[in-house]
Parts: sequence; structure tokens; C-alpha cells
Amino acid sequence: MTAQILIVDDDPVQRRLLKAAVEREGHQAFLAENGRQGLEFIKSHPDVDVVVLDLMMPEMDGLAVLDALAVMRIDVPVIVQTGQGGIETVVRAMRAGAFDFVVKPVSPERLAMAVSNALKLEQQGEARARPGRGKRGGAVSFADIASASPDMIRVIDLARRASQSTIPVMLEGESGVGKEMAARAIQSAGERAGKPFVTVNCGAIPENLVESILFGHEKGAFTGATEKHTGKFMEADGGTLFLDEVGDLPLDIQVKLLRAVQQGEIETVGSSRVQKVNVRLISATNKDLIEEVKAGRFREDLYYRLNVFPITIPALRRRKEDIPNLVRVFLSRFSAEQRLGVPVTISAGAMALLTAYDWPGNIRQLENTIYRAVVLAQGLELTETDFPQILAQLPDFAVEAVHRPAGERHLRLIESLSAPVQVVAAEPPGLRQDVIVSTDDSGEVRTLADVEEELIRFALKFYGGQMSRVARRLGIGRSTLYRKLKDYGIDPDNPTRDVA
Repeated sequence: MTAQILIVDDDPVQRRLLKAAVEREGHQAFLAENGRQGLEFIKSHPDVDVVVLDLMMPEMDGLAVLDALAVMRIDVPVIVQTGQGGIETVVRAMRAGAFDFVVKPVSPERLAMAVSNALKLEQQGEARARPGRGKRGGAVSFADIASASPDMIRVIDLARRASQSTIPVMLEGESGVGKEMAARAIQSAGERAGKPFVTVNCGAIPENLVESILFGHEKGAFTGATEKHTGKFMEADGGTLFLDEVGDLPLDIQVKLLRAVQQGEIETVGSSRVQKVNVRLISATNKDLIEEVKAGRFREDLYYRLNVFPITIPALRRRKEDIPNLVRVFLSRFSAEQRLGVPVTISAGAMALLTAYDWPGNIRQLENTIYRAVVLAQGLELTETDFPQILAQLPDFAVEAVHRPAGERHLRLIESLSAPVQVVAAEPPGLRQDVIVSTDDSGEVRTLADVEEELIRFALKFYGGQMSRVARRLGIGRSTLYRKLKDYGIDPDNPTRDVA
């Protein structure tokens, strides 16, 4: 799809670079040197699909542009660029309605991903939610790893390279960053795709059962062994064995694991027969294994056998540009799992709140938070009040001040924690607002154009003039909506009256 992308940046070099990146993806690029010029272009070109907006500009900065778009009720996806100001500036931009953000200097790949995601939002309309790919426990590909962070893109590149061999991989990172998902993607992209993928959480196994679970046991090998048990190594034969939290393995088991890694041989408990296994080993840890080696809690020889290809996955707080995309992926998935007719959306304020939070539990915590919010949601749009536990940890979020350059005066609506006020035009007594009559005063069926005009007017009132949302709900493109407004003479700011 060829889209129209407006680039607003006061730096001519940046404009040229962004223009080249956009056109390389097959889109049409338009350029504006400052915020005021960008606003004028958007007003005169309602068909613009995405805006790439620099936050730091003289005269009229990016935040002021976002405010003006909100006042004019122009709901085009905006990708903001930030090179300074930190996460606080980004949060203010997200609050003001930005769809996504990129950090300067932005790579062409990162920009392409941001634009693609924005266009998907526009194209989705109100199509029914489809189950998200990469459900927990299922097959995962690298395409399922939702990331926009340069650090994470490097991680994915390393993982792709690792997938083309059977080299032992060590995934390092805090709990919840997605180590198992990366391991599954490595498996799916390699020659062992479709073969067994067996996960062992080494930290969750009682110490006296670790050997039996990993290598299996014979019947009668110990008290309670009433049946023969096939261990995880044999279950993974021909495929991949993922050892999560490998740093928690007892030292005596580490010796047997070393033999399995070095020679591809295991010995089940209660048997003297050695069995050959063909297993691709991927390990993961949230510990500093070098420190564990120094402390004598992890064997040095095993460490070097497992740590042949180390990949460190950054914490979510180090790659906050991933949060908006992850939130949308989870909303789509959980909306489908809850059998909702349409996917739940999220307000700009709520997205800013989630972006501001540091997520000590990383992606797993974010996923569970979205899941809970979708299950308990009272409507089809999540707001800040749907995340009370996060709000409780960011008490200053709702009253955060927005600073403007000296000499400028901009009005801004600050979202509060109270429910939004809905202004609805008065209707004739006894007539429900959500009823569109299908016959006229003479009892004849009304024309399709009359019904369409009335539905558009109602949708504009119902969604407070949010043009993109109205277009998506009606199942038409935004440019088509603008054309119909012109054809019917509808004033989008006051849909109950005609344009003079």
C-alpha cells in the first residue's frame, strides 16, 4: 500500500534522510520545515495517512502541534521523534495523542516499523479481532516478537544468526523479558522447526527430583518410582531443550549436564546403560553466571560449554519504545480470547501512563496487566482508571505539568482521573439517540443517502468528532469520510447543523 507520509522537521538533513527512508518503503513523502507549516499542510490535505513529527522545533514545538491537532479534532496517527528531553517528554507526547515515538538518530528499519504499525491501525477499521500470533506455549517466529527498540532489533539479529546452526545459546536478562519467546523463535527459524521444544524451569524443580526430571528414571530406582519415566533430554531428542534459570541447577547435576553437552550422552537414574541424545541446547538465566562461577556455585567448565553464543535481552524499562506496540498486540490478542466483537482500544492518557511506568516485571507484567484490564473493562476503550495499580505507583502522573517555550501560549486539556464528560446534543422528546428511523413521514423507506447522512452525524456526536475513530467504526477510510462530510454539508465540529 502506498501511503502519504508528512515529515515535519526543522533540520533539512533529517528531512532528507527521513524522506529517503519513507520512499524506500514505497510511500509518498511530503515535507514541512516547522510545526505551523505542518499544521497548514494537514488542514489542506486530509488524506495524509501518517505524520512523522519532530518534538524539538523553534516557534512551534511538536507538543504544540499535537495540541492543535486535538483542538481541530484531526485524528491522524503521529510518530514523534525525540533526541533529547528523556522519557518525560515522550510521556507528554503520548498523553497528547502521539501514536508512537522514535529516538534520534532513527534507523530506516525502525521508522519503517513505526509507519507500518500506524498504517495497520488505519487499515484495521472495525474488523473483528483475530487471535494474536505467538500465544503462550505455541509456535513462535521472529515476526511475533513485537519490538521497535534498536537494542532489541540487534538481539533479534543475533538470534536469527544463532538459529542457522546448532550452537549452544545463552539468553541473559531479567525475569519476564521474553527469553523463552526468543528461544522458541530460534527453534522455529532453524532446521529443527517442527521438532520437539521442551522447556525446563530449573529453579522450580525440587533439588531431589532434578536428576530424574532431566535424565529420567527406571521403575524402582528410588522410593516412589513406581513407573519408568522418560526425562526431558529424551523428550527433546531431535529438537530443542530450553533450560530456563540454568544458574539454579545443583552442582552435582551440573556434572551430569556437562557430560550430556560434551558427549551427547545421558544416563537415567537406576540404569547403567548410556543413551545417546541429539538435542539443541538453549539456556537462560537472570543471574550473572560469571559471579556464580567466582562464588563456586556454578561450574566454570559448564559455563563455557553453555555460553558459546550469549545474547543479552534488555529490560523493558531500557526499551520503552516497545511499550505502545506490545500494548496493541496484547489488546488484540486478549480481545479475541475474550470473544469480544471488536478489539478493545486504549486512550492516549492510558498509553502515556503505561509508557511512564518502569515495569519491574518486564513484558510478563505488562501482558498480565493488559489481560486484567481487558477482562474487567467496562467499555471498549481503556483509560487510566483501568490501571489502578499502576496509577498508585505514579501518584504525580495525572497532574504532571506541561511546560511550553517562553513567549508562547497554548491551551491544553489535561486528562484527569475522573470519567470523561460526554456532551450530547438535545434530541426531540421521546426519541432515543441511538435509533435511526428507516421510514419517512409518508411511510416510505428512506433513501440510503439520508440514512447514511444521519448515521454519520450520529457517529460524529457519539465519538466526539474523533475522525479516525468515526471512520473506523463506520468501516470507511478517513479520506472517504471527509468527502462525505463535504457532500452532505456536515460541520464536524457541530454535526447537528450544516456547513454554512
